[in-house]
Amino acid sequence: MLKDFTSPYDATVVKLLDEAGALIVGKTNMDEFGMGSYNIHSAFGPVMNPIGYSKQEKRSAGGSSGGSAASVAMNMCTAALGSDTGGSVRMPASYCGLVGFKPTYGRCSRHGLVAYANSLDTIGILTRNVQDCSKVYDIISHYDVQDPTSIPNELRHQLDDQQQTLISRLETQGNLKGLVVGVPQEFYVDSLSPQVLKVWRNGIQHMKDLGATIKSVSIPHISLALPAYYIIALAEASSNLSRYDGIRYGTCYRSSDIDQADHELLYEATRTNGFGHEVQRRILLGTHVLTAGTFETLFLPAQKARRLIQSEFNQVFSQPNLLDNDSTKHGEADVLLVPSATSTAPNLDKTSNAEIGVEEYIDDVMTLPANLAGIPAITVPFKEKSEDYPIGLQLLGQYGHDKFLLHVADQMARR
Repeated sequence: MLKDFTSPYDATVVKLLDEAGALIVGKTNMDEFGMGSYNIHSAFGPVMNPIGYSKQEKRSAGGSSGGSAASVAMNMCTAALGSDTGGSVRMPASYCGLVGFKPTYGRCSRHGLVAYANSLDTIGILTRNVQDCSKVYDIISHYDVQDPTSIPNELRHQLDDQQQTLISRLETQGNLKGLVVGVPQEFYVDSLSPQVLKVWRNGIQHMKDLGATIKSVSIPHISLALPAYYIIALAEASSNLSRYDGIRYGTCYRSSDIDQADHELLYEATRTNGFGHEVQRRILLGTHVLTAGTFETLFLPAQKARRLIQSEFNQVFSQPNLLDNDSTKHGEADVLLVPSATSTAPNLDKTSNAEIGVEEYIDDVMTLPANLAGIPAITVPFKEKSEDYPIGLQLLGQYGHDKFLLHVADQMARR
């Protein structure tokens, strides 16, 4: 793994923060290439959850952006950035008792972000409260010509007008009166711990107390999200990381013992020495997905499942998705309320490596649907007084409704 990499330029979001007067204090530890849910696949060792550390327990800080979450939780900084491909900002936020926000895909520039899966990667924000999160979002959510996936200004203005109507309605009525909160029954999965289920129910009641109307909604094919996500993400990772070949990238691992003209041996040495075990595993799986036989049987069905899930999200939200040609497909919910994780931060000392490997992939089940759909999602801490460790609840909004989602989250967090 590469430990001493220094970027030759600032990412657009870092540049925008610097120009706004923010003090950039440093880089944080993370799972290599963002591949992990517990922040244990790092060149620098695992990140320990500050809450567990104070109790002398080796608890996960969550991944992949566990270092960002730990730094905010320890008051080392006001806010931290991370990359969210399937929940890598929201899961650490849930484990560490923070606010974790994944904006709409394309709202914040990805120029300067090292790619894991291009169609899923999103810059995310970690803070201790929603107000700070909103301030950072306002600074970094601008169109960037250097990012081909950046939402153009014309569409941004249309989305802002659309969500401003919803914000004005709530501000007029006060609290969350008039807000319709959808609760997707398909998120009630067997792996949900009793603590998380209790917090979810209490969160629903809290929204009721604030004046919101609760509606049961359905996203029938959400069960396909987990396999579809990992098929797509690993396939894109295999393609993206092919650039680390010891010639264009990764030259620090080029061996002098290998004939530089023998590219196959050069590539093999670079990737064997330069990539950690988890990254190698995911690249191999992704390469398998892209082979001739499995491309038709795995990758294409996964893309169809993704489109189906996106369509079903559009059918539950009250506002139409401006990217969807069929604007008649919409329901009643303004936002959706679901858990951010299936449990509190896992105890790494009491979990075997085999169990960690399986649980890491499964624990993303609550967060990755938002990445597949490209919609905004925010984790808000909702720990009960009787609980030792934090649990986050997650709000999901329609495509482009980031400021509206932040407004609702701010109201929800005021307990």
